[in-house]
Amino acid sequence: MKFDKPVPLTQIASLINAELIGNTTAQATGINEIHKVEEGDLVFVDHPKYYEKCIQSAASYIIINKQTDFPEGKALLITEDPFEAYQTIVRHFRPFAPSMQMISSTSSAGEGTVIMPGAYIGNHVQIGKDCVIHPNVTIMDHCIIGDKVVIQAGAVIGSDAFYYNKKTNRDIHYKRMLSAGRVVIENGVEIGAGCTIDRGVSGDTLIGAGTKMDNLVHIGHDTVVGKNCLFAAQVGIAGATIIEDNVILWGQVGVSKTLTIGKDAIVLAQSGVPSSLAGGKTYFGYPAEDASLKRRELVWIKRIPELWHKIMKHE
Repeated sequence: MKFDKPVPLTQIASLINAELIGNTTAQATGINEIHKVEEGDLVFVDHPKYYEKCIQSAASYIIINKQTDFPEGKALLITEDPFEAYQTIVRHFRPFAPSMQMISSTSSAGEGTVIMPGAYIGNHVQIGKDCVIHPNVTIMDHCIIGDKVVIQAGAVIGSDAFYYNKKTNRDIHYKRMLSAGRVVIENGVEIGAGCTIDRGVSGDTLIGAGTKMDNLVHIGHDTVVGKNCLFAAQVGIAGATIIEDNVILWGQVGVSKTLTIGKDAIVLAQSGVPSSLAGGKTYFGYPAEDASLKRRELVWIKRIPELWHKIMKHE
């Protein structure tokens, strides 16, 4: 999440009741998770396992629960609970603002765009030219829709991320991490009926130009989908995944989190993808493997009873 304008670290420290050390005169330009941070960003860390990764990341300012060494030019904001500090910052700079209008007065749509009855358009949404938004579509706050985009009935764009902070020392173990990101849909995308695309936790979920989705497809938070991809019905993609250009996922393919599927890959129906796949190949099965190899395996599996019978006959 980028701030509307740079914010002095002293203001951030006061907001979250943190001790500020290091570059105390600096200004933060945004707050992001470790895999999304850029120079000028804040990041938070509350586990020693990830201290070094956060401190050495592109983030300029680290919200942390213990003083430690850090590079010159950066700053630490030391507070007892960095996770709650993140929540406080999000609530302050991107507060929840309910809109009781079907189309918020803070949102806009370009020339030639049609928004059909029953569609809900939240706050600060930008919709481009020549789009068709079908009945009962929901587009939540801050989403960006390009030109010539079609969103079929019942789709939800920008729902909160399925992303929780777990602590066993509290009555409710899982606490939702507030979603401050967006969904950005580029030109020429078509989204089928009943699809759901979650906003980024702190960054953007991106759908590349020309990508087409069948009905009932789910895209998790912070996922980046390339250009001209094709997803058949009931595909599910977990959070922070990268799908490169021209990838085809056929029906009911399930894709795990934080992995990459390479350019021009094809994953056949009902396959499961638990780890990254190289581009330019066709995959099948669980775990998804080269489809020709997997088919040969299935042939041999079917022959097991026959082989077993021959072995028993010769004993």
